Amino acid sequence: MQIITDPAGKELKKHGDSSFPFLVSYERLSGYETGSFLWHWHPEIELTYIEKGEMLYKINQNTFHLKEGQAIFGNANALHAGYMYQDQDCQYIPITFDPKLIYGFSGSLLFQKYTEPILRSFSLSAVPLDLSCKWHSEAIKDIRDIIDLDSSRKPTYEFEIIARLQHFWKILYENTISQATLPSGQDEENYRRIRQIMSYIAEHYSEKILLNDVSDLIHLSPSECSRLFKKCMNITLFGYIQEYRIERSLEYLENPSCSITESGLLSGFSDSNYYTKVFTKIKGCTPRQYRKNQEL
Repeated sequence: MQIITDPAGKELKKHGDSSFPFLVSYERLSGYETGSFLWHWHPEIELTYIEKGEMLYKINQNTFHLKEGQAIFGNANALHAGYMYQDQDCQYIPITFDPKLIYGFSGSLLFQKYTEPILRSFSLSAVPLDLSCKWHSEAIKDIRDIIDLDSSRKPTYEFEIIARLQHFWKILYENTISQATLPSGQDEENYRRIRQIMSYIAEHYSEKILLNDVSDLIHLSPSECSRLFKKCMNITLFGYIQEYRIERSLEYLENPSCSITESGLLSGFSDSNYYTKVFTKIKGCTPRQYRKNQEL
């Protein structure tokens, strides 16, 4: 399994329907071929609760080490991905919903005064909730209550879910609005370009990717392109391509009919020795050892 996206990296999975755009899912990282869910985005908000284990959760340029019982707020349209911590599985529960459940309709007072400032905040793309303060505990209780309400589905549960979501938003607003910074037009353009780059890599990772091709795509010089990617994603463009190729190679390694050399070739590595070297650096074991571990 892997998250299905369109060419721009937007997740295609429906999160509820137009009558009630809300979804609670029960996931584990081992359910994905790569042991991780790869970079994607969606216009909905996502609250992720760690039920068991730990996860390295990446949102835009930040990485958060989430532990059992903790949670994270992921803002609308934020690029995000999740990885195992020390190769151990993680069970987590994402709550994904349209922010309209908070504010009702565009132009409402709830939208203008309390919701839009957070939705548009560049600095609030993610808020980790780690129980380090009272309001974190209160927010996590709301998240757990929402999960329980969705599970029980008693009469009027939808009303109660919306009430908990709005209470969560109230305490989020009260405790983070002072940190909110509106994105500049340049910020929005930068992340549009990052999505273009990620889309290009997802489509061409098995081929030779040249910096000039990527920079031409977003109409920047090669050096400007490299600086932009490092600034926005906290990793070099070359490093991201390597990581992406290694993650995609895992699904080939798990296919017994595909040799290790073929797994590397299909993932964009023309030299099997180099593939093994990069794989070991990123995963902490050789491709052969990884394959053996999957067979246990």
